[in-house]
Amino acid sequence: MPRTRLLARGILAAATAVAAIAAGAAPAYAGSGKLPEHVFAPYFQTYTDANPAEVSKASGARYLTMAFLQTEVTGSCDVLWNGDPSTPVSRSVYGKEIARIRAAGGDVVPSFGGYSADSTATEIADSCTDVERIAAAYQKVISTYGVTRLDMDIEDASLDNTAAVDRRNQAIRLVQAWAERQHRPLQIVYTLPTAPTGLEPNAINVLASALRYGVRVDIVNIMTFDYYDDQAHDMAADTKTAASGLLTTLRQLYPHRSTSQLWAMVGITEMIGIDDYGSGGETGPLEILTLAGARDVVRWATAHRIGELSFWALGRDNGGCPGTPGSDDCSGVAQKPYEFTHLMLPFTR
Repeated sequence: MPRTRLLARGILAAATAVAAIAAGAAPAYAGSGKLPEHVFAPYFQTYTDANPAEVSKASGARYLTMAFLQTEVTGSCDVLWNGDPSTPVSRSVYGKEIARIRAAGGDVVPSFGGYSADSTATEIADSCTDVERIAAAYQKVISTYGVTRLDMDIEDASLDNTAAVDRRNQAIRLVQAWAERQHRPLQIVYTLPTAPTGLEPNAINVLASALRYGVRVDIVNIMTFDYYDDQAHDMAADTKTAASGLLTTLRQLYPHRSTSQLWAMVGITEMIGIDDYGSGGETGPLEILTLAGARDVVRWATAHRIGELSFWALGRDNGGCPGTPGSDDCSGVAQKPYEFTHLMLPFTR
């Protein structure tokens, strides 16, 4: 791993490039400032034909995590929505829709990575070996959309690419320094897979790297599903034990923070209904978050005052395919349209 003095030298060199891009930059769509301290921000699938403003209005979800930004091919340093050249950030794709969401009192969180990108080395820090250009890509998204929070969804092969883990954190620190100079609010969320007992070593290493490079991580958002252990699960109960395990890790990483401060760093992302483990040839039992389980999670999350609650994904929040596991456009359980969303909306405050 690079040592502090090497990082300092890299930061000084990269800061010049980032500052040059930043000079005079103004967001095309002014954001509304920091998100609520306790926010429900479900994932919106940008690879569908759905309009995020219309989905936000129909569901009532004012805050959306928009997934995903990635490169088109390994080796590229340019992020596109879903890696698709027809939806580049440079054209401010989704700009008008984001403006509509803000006009209705909401906001969005762009998400980088995701399983598809992380498994094909098209997550930007896996794809691009130039820290300065990674930082510039992050900043371009911030400036184009006027956002105040970025989500880093790191899973699968990306967790074990230690060079990319370090590059990502070096780039985030550069962008945080730029945001501080610009007096621009910026929060960073790390979305990571978990076991029912908490983060596993490679995910903990992502956070340890962030600390080494001086990154301020605001939320650690654990994906409380796809445990891959061939065991039956009470998804709500396992959410609580996974979060408690995360709290233990955060206490070790941030020993000077209070328990309430550490709970405020916790994020939870569920997969509503029948998730994709146990389907598609997997051998394990199905993992199912029921509506009753979701109610339990919301009560628990509210009582513990965690920082973020989310789920995958708004396009699945309907009862169009009862009994079907792992569908991308329905939950697999009997429900009303957006019923999971309506259960979780009160969490935002």
